Amino acid sequence: MKNILEICQDAASLAATQKPENLFNGDSQQEAVFLSVARDTLDGLLRFGDWQELTKEGVLRTVRGRTVYPIDGFCPDFFCLLNNTVYVKDAAEKVIGSLTPQEWMREKYFNIPVLDLKFKIQNGMFKFLTLPPPNMQIVFQYRSANVVYDPESGYAEKTEITKNTDIPVFDEYLVKKGILWRWNRRNGLPYEEEFNEYQREVKNKFGAGLASRDINLSGAADAILQGVVVNAAKSH
Repeated sequence: MKNILEICQDAASLAATQKPENLFNGDSQQEAVFLSVARDTLDGLLRFGDWQELTKEGVLRTVRGRTVYPIDGFCPDFFCLLNNTVYVKDAAEKVIGSLTPQEWMREKYFNIPVLDLKFKIQNGMFKFLTLPPPNMQIVFQYRSANVVYDPESGYAEKTEITKNTDIPVFDEYLVKKGILWRWNRRNGLPYEEEFNEYQREVKNKFGAGLASRDINLSGAADAILQGVVVNAAKSH
C-alpha cells in the first residue's frame, strides 16, 4: 500500500516532471499543486458513488421526547445515507444456531414489532415526523467521508490528507490516474486522454464493487412490496 506522497511521485514520473518530496512544503508551488490535485482526486471519488470502501453501518439510539438528532453526535464521519438501508433493530438479539447470511439479516433486522416511523435528513440531522419510542436502535448504512487513514496513528481514518504518509482508502492506481490528469490540466497541458482513461477505470472499479443482481433480504416473494432490496449494479 503506497502512501499519498509515493502515489504523487508515481504520477510525477508519468508526467515527466520533478517528483515532490514533501507535499506540505509551503515554499514549493510544485508540491502545493500536487497536494491540491491529490485532495481534489479523493474528494471527486468520495462524491462519485457508494463505494464499498466507504460503506459503514451507523446506529442511532432514540431518546425519550426527542425527534431531532444531529448526525455528527453519533456518526461524525457521515457523508450521505445509502438508500433503503434504514431499519429498526430489536434490542434483544437471539442466538438460534448457525444461519445463512440472508437468515442472519432477516433475524437481526426484521423480526420486530411493526412501527410506522418516518424521517428525513435535513441540515445534518435526523428529523422524525412522529415521536419515536425511547431506547430504540435504528441501524443504517452510510457513505463515510473518511478517504485516507494514518498508519502512524493506529490506522486512524481521516477526512482529508494531513501527512505525506497518509494512505488513501481507494485503489492506488485509480488515485494516481486521477492525480495525473488533474496535474496536466492545472499546468495547461493536454489531459483528455488521461481523463478518459481515468473515467473508464473509475467506472470499472466502482461497478466491480456492486451486487450483480437484486438481493431480497426479507424472504418474501414480492421484494418490492414486502421486502428490502439491496440495489444491483447499474450500467454507466
